[in-house]
Amino acid sequence: MAGHSKWANIKRQKARVDAKRANIFTKVSREIIVAARNGVPDPAGNFQLRTAIEKAKAAGIPNDNIERAIAKGAGKLGTDAPLEAIQYEGYGAGGVAVLIEALTDNRNRTAADLREAFSKNGGNLGETGCVNWMFEQKGIVELSFAPQKRGRKLEAVEIDEDALLEACLEGGADAYELIETEDGQAAEVFTEVGNLEALSQALKEQGYTVAQVELRWIPQNTIEITDPDHARSLLKLMDALDSLDDVQNATANFDIAEDLMLAAL
Repeated sequence: MAGHSKWANIKRQKARVDAKRANIFTKVSREIIVAARNGVPDPAGNFQLRTAIEKAKAAGIPNDNIERAIAKGAGKLGTDAPLEAIQYEGYGAGGVAVLIEALTDNRNRTAADLREAFSKNGGNLGETGCVNWMFEQKGIVELSFAPQKRGRKLEAVEIDEDALLEACLEGGADAYELIETEDGQAAEVFTEVGNLEALSQALKEQGYTVAQVELRWIPQNTIEITDPDHARSLLKLMDALDSLDDVQNATANFDIAEDLMLAAL
């Protein structure tokens, strides 16, 4: 599955030079609210909620905020307008396909905000079904191999890929890919959506450190961007989409060489 997560990797690289987004609290809190509303408001019995809480803690969201979001989802803090999950689709510069997952309490506002983000950055919001056939949803378990402290020094962890492959196969994974993160080496393990919880648990039982569990839309093929103007427009578009509170995730099927990406930032 090499090349399956180009935009995810680009976002990871961009995070090294971007400040953390102020709206991360809003996005993750909404995930918790929806998870608590769709299932039992107890992470022990709700995998979606448990995953959202782990993401919130990794983002540094205080426990009070997490508990408040759970209570809100359970209906204990009044009844706001319900959040609706909607998928939007469009095209960026160079004909790049863009898929957006949103949680919104106002469809008209969200559509207007998205339309503006596309039009200002060389793209256009499309009709339902125009690009989603180019993507496949997968479950992703990210494993951390952060450097370990030995005495006063941090030493890189040597990854036993044979053992990792065996653990992945036993957990029902489709594939894995080694990546670099801000914290050191990591691996993204891919599986079918329905097997995500079982895979996560199996890898934990094998002694691996699970850093993140998520569902992600993965492009089936990518477009290589070599035009600097297209690269600049696409990065601005994805930034604009990510900055919207209603947008939970935005992914696209383009690949940009790192030197071109850094020049376009």
